[in-house]
Amino acid sequence: MNNSTHSLAVRVEAKASGPDALDAVLRLVEIDRPKAIPEGSAIVEVRSSGVNPSDAKALLGGMRHAVWPRTPGRDFAGVVVEGPKDLIGREVWGSGGELGIQRDGAHAQRLVVPAASLREKPSTISLAEAGAVGVPFVTAYVGLREAGSVKRGDVVLVLGGNGKVGQAVTQIATAAGARVFGVERTPDAYRGHATGEVTMLGASEGDIAERVREATGGHGADIVFNTVGSPYFEAANRAMAMRGRQIFISTIEHSVPFDIFAFYRGQHRFIGVDTLALDSADGAVVLEALRPGFESGALRPFPVLVANVYPLARAADAYRAVLAGAPERVVLDPTL
Repeated sequence: MNNSTHSLAVRVEAKASGPDALDAVLRLVEIDRPKAIPEGSAIVEVRSSGVNPSDAKALLGGMRHAVWPRTPGRDFAGVVVEGPKDLIGREVWGSGGELGIQRDGAHAQRLVVPAASLREKPSTISLAEAGAVGVPFVTAYVGLREAGSVKRGDVVLVLGGNGKVGQAVTQIATAAGARVFGVERTPDAYRGHATGEVTMLGASEGDIAERVREATGGHGADIVFNTVGSPYFEAANRAMAMRGRQIFISTIEHSVPFDIFAFYRGQHRFIGVDTLALDSADGAVVLEALRPGFESGALRPFPVLVANVYPLARAADAYRAVLAGAPERVVLDPTL
């Protein structure tokens, strides 16, 4: 790591017109290391920072409240080098909806954050893995929490089951003792970790709702975690059990037909989750709640493949890989 009075950071000056235009608006810059930090803050020497779809889409103008110019990056893991004495030298992880969107984020060698937003990473996972946990697991945990939590015996339907949020939902749900059905467009095998039964369904192979009800003796899904939105909206509603809850985190179409009668007769609930509204202090609370699962092995970090780890100088390539739909987590390593 650079020991001079400067450090390196990715800097995005303005919205890019498309993936091929990222190089024109993105620079690797030297910034002065702060001579003093705000009271109650800490400086993290970043060792790993996942690249999320929201990070990449924000560069294309997909986040209306994003400020320019800025350093992207919502997730991080690293070592505290300045701040409260009890944190110095600690290996920490974090995630925040404000980072990289409304203030400079983690795609840099150093990150200044409130000390209250830092938690020590689980000892069972590496810094490289810890930096790739953030947004998918925070989204999964918050969605399930807002739905009233998942418990043993619940039926959970995950639409987009092999996406990273879908895999995180499946990990948390199976660890709680739920039975999980995952859906993808084609009948793909489940690609993530689980500690219980996971049945994958291909949307191209028949009616999702009918198949879930048939497999559950007519009960249906107590929780539907819809990571895709509108394409599965109608089928998801029909799959919901009495008093079922459906969680939304994304969509393609903004408006969809809605059967109000079936909704109130089923005593259903819809829950919207936007992790951009959760700051790094909120993220710290969630990551701390997830820690026991990672330390016991019930939860596992996503694989971080060597081919998917990029230096800051190749940040544009990393963002393009995410926009192209990389199936595994893409990570920036500022030490390279």
